[in-house]
Amino acid sequence: MSRLVTAGVTASRRRPVLVGVGCVVLALGIALASLEPGSLFTSMTSADVFVFEQLLLPRVLIALLAGASLALSGAVFQSLTRNPLGSPDVLGFTQGAATGALVGVTVLGGATLVVAGSAWIGAVASAALVYLIARRGGVTGGPRLVLVGIGVAAMLGGVNDYLITRANISDAAQAALWITGSLDGSTWSGVVLLAAAAAILMPPLILASRALRIFEMGEDLAVGLGLRTELLRLSALAAAVVLAATAASQTGPVAFVALCAPHVARRLTRASGPNLVPSALVGAVLLVAADWLARYAIPDRELPVGAVTGLLGGGYLAFLLAQQRRTGRI
Repeated sequence: MSRLVTAGVTASRRRPVLVGVGCVVLALGIALASLEPGSLFTSMTSADVFVFEQLLLPRVLIALLAGASLALSGAVFQSLTRNPLGSPDVLGFTQGAATGALVGVTVLGGATLVVAGSAWIGAVASAALVYLIARRGGVTGGPRLVLVGIGVAAMLGGVNDYLITRANISDAAQAALWITGSLDGSTWSGVVLLAAAAAILMPPLILASRALRIFEMGEDLAVGLGLRTELLRLSALAAAVVLAATAASQTGPVAFVALCAPHVARRLTRASGPNLVPSALVGAVLLVAADWLARYAIPDRELPVGAVTGLLGGGYLAFLLAQQRRTGRI
């Protein structure tokens, strides 16, 4: 009997590792396919080298980094809210980041750091607004937070449309594509920004996995075990908001990666808790795969990556809402 229990525990520990390795291999394989490796073995003109180094490679790296950032952020939000619908896109935080980024593009000139800073301000402001509205009456439960976030996201969507109509024609055309979620215009400065944000914010969040797992069991239990719940909530929320805002500043508010990736990771690992590392790896796979589909699904026509994630993720959101309704959680 003890051998069976030991074997089960070993398998449960090994499965997340195997899932992680599989995601890394899959992400690298799709990334390599996106780089059109056949051209590397033929003579390349200076124009080909420019396209590879300045357009394709930054695009693939941003897809990997942004997908991982959004997914890890979504896993943190779902853990903090104890709600499977808790993600920065559903809660309106990426829409807030998009509002700030649009101000940066249409009003402040559109430099990489300016857009990123504006996105951070927009995301933090929208997060504060959602939290304050949801907290009225002293209640910040997951379902209430999600419903308030959906309302704020709709409101910010209207603000974003207004900002686009007030921009000049060239900025409006670029913003209209970007607001859907797009990897066009990916640059090395964007890669550096995303890599820096990931290097600074991901390790502390991953180290907080055990605390988040305890928090998911209930706030009273967490307090009883000596966990400083308010500090954990605020610090994890701030880090996750900035991580999602940084990704949104480079890709636009790409829909549903942050929502779907943690669920896919949880189903693959069959492990309880936030599953932060597997979620990040699944998110990287999802976004780079969606970008590959956006580029090659329709011959001679490229779709915005947000259109692909929206089509796939919208169906998954409908499934989650139906599941939540059946269980009486909404």
